[in-house]
Amino acid sequence: MGDKIVFEQVFKQYYQPLCNYAGPMLKDYDEAEEIVQNVFYNIWVKRESIEITSSLKSYLYKAVHNDCLNKLKHLKVRASYATEMKYETETNTYDNSGKLIAKELSTQIQTAIDELPEQCGHVFKLSRFEQLKYSEIAEQLGISIKTVENHMGKALRILREKLKDYLPLVMWLLYLN
Repeated sequence: MGDKIVFEQVFKQYYQPLCNYAGPMLKDYDEAEEIVQNVFYNIWVKRESIEITSSLKSYLYKAVHNDCLNKLKHLKVRASYATEMKYETETNTYDNSGKLIAKELSTQIQTAIDELPEQCGHVFKLSRFEQLKYSEIAEQLGISIKTVENHMGKALRILREKLKDYLPLVMWLLYLN
């Protein structure tokens, strides 16, 4: 019975000052109260085996100080982990979305190119995929440079019209990279 009365006196004497000590360290008064309560709880539970070699006041402040540091370390690890998980999730989401959209866009572009009139599509492919100059295309196909220019103008006009709905996707893909 004497242990309980002494414990209550120590609790009443040190509880508020210990909370005031822990509060600024944690920047959270509720968390500080929880730490102090936990220190007193542990003292009560281990009262039979605890050996306090310094003053009781020093022991209590040191215990609260150490628990606060452990709590701060734990919070720092959690924040770091949360930041890492958020970054990973966002990166994977953007990567997967970007790949899916790029695939869709690529399919639409290929379909639009395949639907070009034969000669027009052939000129476009030579210019854009084989990167031939207009003069080289004209020579290869036996047509004038002006005809190559006309076919390219027509191809670009048709493609622009067929792919106009995909322009926002192109801009979005460019923004991601």
